[in-house]
Amino acid sequence: MRAQYDFSKMKGQRNPYRKQLKQPITIRLDKTTVAYFKGLADEIGMPYQNLINLYLRDCALSQKKLDLRWAS
Repeated sequence: MRAQYDFSKMKGQRNPYRKQLKQPITIRLDKTTVAYFKGLADEIGMPYQNLINLYLRDCALSQKKLDLRWAS
């Protein structure tokens, strides 16, 4: 390994994974919903935010639609 590296001749390159980067958002969820995903994430051994992201991605890819009917 060199003691010093010369980065002055280095050419810039765009991030090839920029389309795959995550977008930070703010979302309000019920405490029980967060507790459910935290508990499930602990069982699986992964961060709960990643688990929520995987679930929402699955819903988006399979184009799941919520069948919601309001009582009149």
